[in-house]
Amino acid sequence: MAYTKSISVYCASSTLVGETYVQAAFELGKLMAAEGYRLIYGGGDQGLMGAVARGVLSTGGEAVGVIPHFMVEAGWHHRHLTELIEVEDMSARKKLMEQISDGCIALPGSVGTFDELMEVVALKKLGLYLKPVVVLNTCDFYAPLKAMLQKTVDEHFMHPDHLELCRFLDTPMEVIEFLRHAPQIDAQSIQEIRVI
Repeated sequence: MAYTKSISVYCASSTLVGETYVQAAFELGKLMAAEGYRLIYGGGDQGLMGAVARGVLSTGGEAVGVIPHFMVEAGWHHRHLTELIEVEDMSARKKLMEQISDGCIALPGSVGTFDELMEVVALKKLGLYLKPVVVLNTCDFYAPLKAMLQKTVDEHFMHPDHLELCRFLDTPMEVIEFLRHAPQIDAQSIQEIRVI
């Protein structure tokens, strides 16, 4: 298979989440592999992390895990990936995932996922990350975040155009369709946007 792009996926490792979330992650992985996207993700084997990796691998795709040493020592890593890259800490993981991928997708998750997503959105707002940022909004999980971002616009903390820094989509297929046609972004046009 010829891989055209690598996509970072941020998501939860919890084993207690609903099956709808797990199935959406697995389906996304299958679609990514079928589309020729290499998965870059946190390297875990549980929860949505495990599901998206299984989806990719079950379709003959490549899954690359990026994981801090302490998580490997704790046995939290997936043992059947195409490649497992060990890094020093969580900050190094985020930085490397941003560098080696051509875009990112956030699935439902908790504070770690929120941290990863908000970092790339903040970098994009500054014109320092020019790749697509997509949120898979399974079961409207991210409705509160969408409302919070809208509030930042309504209260003049953020320009309305910055709402386009990340795209909220409801299904794995919509995510893939968006990535196929994601527009090119230049740093200057983003940096010229200012709060009203």
